[in-house]
Amino acid sequence: MAFTPYFVLSPNTIMSIVGFIHGPDKTVATPAEDWRKATVDVVIPALNEEQNVALCLSSIARQTMRPSRIILIDDGSSDHTTHYAKKFGEINNIDIQIIKRKEPIGKTPTIKRQAREFDSDVEFILDADTVLESNNYIERTVQELYQAVGIASACGTILPLRDRDRKNNAKTPTMQKFLAVVKEASVYPKSGSTRFQRAITNLYRDVLYMFLQRFIYHGQMVFFGTMTNPVGCAVAYRRKYVKDLFDKYEPLLGDDLTNSEDIFIGFALLDKGYRNIQLTDVYARSEEPQAYRLPNQVYMWSSSFLQSCYYFDNLLRSPFKALKRYRKRRKERKNMKEIEEKRVIKEPYRQSFGEQVTEMYGRPIGWVLFTSAMEKVFFPATLLIMIILKLWLFLAITVLIETLISVTILTFISKPHRIKYFLKGIVATPLRYLSLFYDLFTMLRFVTDLWILRSRRWRK
Repeated sequence: MAFTPYFVLSPNTIMSIVGFIHGPDKTVATPAEDWRKATVDVVIPALNEEQNVALCLSSIARQTMRPSRIILIDDGSSDHTTHYAKKFGEINNIDIQIIKRKEPIGKTPTIKRQAREFDSDVEFILDADTVLESNNYIERTVQELYQAVGIASACGTILPLRDRDRKNNAKTPTMQKFLAVVKEASVYPKSGSTRFQRAITNLYRDVLYMFLQRFIYHGQMVFFGTMTNPVGCAVAYRRKYVKDLFDKYEPLLGDDLTNSEDIFIGFALLDKGYRNIQLTDVYARSEEPQAYRLPNQVYMWSSSFLQSCYYFDNLLRSPFKALKRYRKRRKERKNMKEIEEKRVIKEPYRQSFGEQVTEMYGRPIGWVLFTSAMEKVFFPATLLIMIILKLWLFLAITVLIETLISVTILTFISKPHRIKYFLKGIVATPLRYLSLFYDLFTMLRFVTDLWILRSRRWRK
């Protein structure tokens, strides 16, 4: 996941609205490759996921498109993650390759190694705490991935994993077989978590996901043909693109990319001219962090965004190259029209590939990155200044109007559950503002790392 606009009525939000008004590229895609022939490896990074790993594997077993390999990477777990995965495979006659590490090394090296060590067409990354709710999730993401050579990643809509989802998944045939044999196994979180804590977290994240995915990301997709980055808990990548990405950046950065690998990968793919696609017709559910861990998760997302902006500054400067990009398009328009008419393989949102193109002309999606960076810096600072100067009336009016707009948008996009999300939006507002203020800490820490400590060891 990435970031929410601050405030909700912001340049980023306005761009999404413009995207809906503008409409999509009407070019009909004529794929050069048949997605049905693609080989898929499902890679499952796991660390202490004994309560989730069987649910995750069960959701793979229900998929309409079967992967060539299922590879579980146990990143140094101290619980029964590996044992439960082995038993689930044995009981349900599913071949699962398990790689057990003695010590955790992180998710980024896992993605890198599997991209290099296997030869599949698609590397499907599925976190062990995530369940594929749609039985055609893998099929649809692979199908979308092959609609154009410029599409590098595809994911579905991600929602919080609730207790009732766990209960329903536990009733599936593969889970029933597993639970009948491994009687000590449980599909519910054990220590350190209560139903109330999980309910608070899920409520906040449900509102956040709905607003981001149904409105902000969808608007970006319509306008620019891409969003900033895939949601990394259940995403299909073109394996070759990911391999090439790590071949380039590992010599420069090692495995210390950023605090959230999906944001860095998303930016790197955009820098190359590729696109990140999100589907609205397939769903996955992911376990959310407990309420007391939300600040740390907010820090991970926000700091990774800032770190990625630092690494991919050519993308960030795209708005300043818009005129140059416009003149180039205008100069080439006549020739390009003739070429497009003769082109057999057609692709919507087509653009030239290569970092050199980004450096010279920027990318249209750079507008989103630039405005997001501005929002992240100036909007929380504006609220803080109001508080310091005791401008209580202006602060109250700002919060009231901004909350009214955000809840109105949320209610509008939440058909057929508008009343439910109207109430959820109001309840979640205080948490949203707390996360906004926490971004001030994120910015201060980023500035400290960048200019005082000069530290670049950014990773989970």
